Amino acid sequence: MRLIYLSPVPWASFAQRPHKFVQWYHERTGETVLWVDPYPTRLPQWADLARLRSSFGSQQLNSTPVWITVLKPGALPIEPLPGSGWINEKIWRRLFQEIDGFVEGAQILLAIGKPSILAIKLLERFKGCPSLYDAMDEFPAFYSGFSRFSMAWRERNLVDCVDRIWASSSALQSRWSQHRSDVTLVRNALDPAVIPDMSQKTINSTRKIFGYVGTIASWFDWGWIFALASARPDDEIRLIGPVFDSLCKDLPPNVVLLPPCSHGAALLAMREFDVGLIPFIRNMLTNSVDPIKYYEYKALGLPVISTNFGEMSLRSKNDGVFISQSLDDVASLANAALCVDSKAVDVAAFRLENSWSARFDAAQLI
Repeated sequence: MRLIYLSPVPWASFAQRPHKFVQWYHERTGETVLWVDPYPTRLPQWADLARLRSSFGSQQLNSTPVWITVLKPGALPIEPLPGSGWINEKIWRRLFQEIDGFVEGAQILLAIGKPSILAIKLLERFKGCPSLYDAMDEFPAFYSGFSRFSMAWRERNLVDCVDRIWASSSALQSRWSQHRSDVTLVRNALDPAVIPDMSQKTINSTRKIFGYVGTIASWFDWGWIFALASARPDDEIRLIGPVFDSLCKDLPPNVVLLPPCSHGAALLAMREFDVGLIPFIRNMLTNSVDPIKYYEYKALGLPVISTNFGEMSLRSKNDGVFISQSLDDVASLANAALCVDSKAVDVAAFRLENSWSARFDAAQLI
């Protein structure tokens, strides 16, 4: 079956779960893939201007193999409003023609990575074809006001229509299991092919690096970072990634903020860490998150300190993983993490057991 994939992220973004899924599907079936980039599914906000400016000048991060076709649907940013589907459907006429041409009477699998009116219309257009919703986030939590209400309604409608549903975290599986009994837990994973070899650190190095790589936004726990900086004044707290949140003006001197970089460069930067950090606050959004950086830290043999949120809250008994319950335990967890013997970690086995291929194969979609 050919695959039509409605992605929550653009093809040009760094490789994430959607990219790994379509690559896995093609490798397992040999079929071609039609990738549909996302379009605005909420009313615009002032914060969008900052994100738009940050994207100017950005380079294409992924080449486009011959087996995939990428479509970029146009749309007015009015989807939450009544009648928006009728208006945007006029803009999608050419898009529907291209999708129909891709299908050409062949069997298809329609996979959806983000709720939208376009997704619902394609389910109606190809009614009877196998369909999958891969729930990767608590999507309504990204929005506010009427946009949040509208997204929640669309997602519930989508869940009722698809044949199969995956959930990327236990919280999402629990949520959607209240509506149907066939929700499959398919956690996030890693790509062993892009993970670099572990670096040989200087054992007697006195200055340790506690590092974080990823987006710094409203879910980032600055209070926890400041507590760690205070507890480890002679060590470095290294934060790498784009900042989309109001940053405290006066960072502690041992907190170093570095700009975003490519995924490959980020993985190389992680090799310089002594401990990997995942400092997120606990809220509606992070309760359903299974952070990919956890898998990448562990695949590099790093001990991990995380705040108590989402899927990380279930990993307190995992070797080399330390879950912080409050600011009071930051110092003791930092000491414990630095005592972990990375040589005792079976990194090769972790990489294989937590690869994207292993995850998707186990879900038995095909």
